[in-house]
Amino acid sequence: MDAKITLSFDKQVIERAKQYAESQNISLSRLMEFLLDKITSGKFNDLEDLPVSDWVNAVAEGKAEYITKSRKRSKLKDEYMNRKK
Repeated sequence: MDAKITLSFDKQVIERAKQYAESQNISLSRLMEFLLDKITSGKFNDLEDLPVSDWVNAVAEGKAEYITKSRKRSKLKDEYMNRKK
């Protein structure tokens, strides 16, 4: 039995997903159902357990960008000194 759900995605993601679904000769709804079924199949405890290549290909939006905060020198020194004890 099918049920309806409303989701919000970035417009570009939706367009790419539509193109991908069309190239696979399936509807966007069936593509999403397939992906959600894979994720919730019980084989994976969390997203980290998903095969990386499958998951990355499914949601990739471009090159990965890592944003980190630089730590102050005094904080680094304190951490180093505390490890030495």
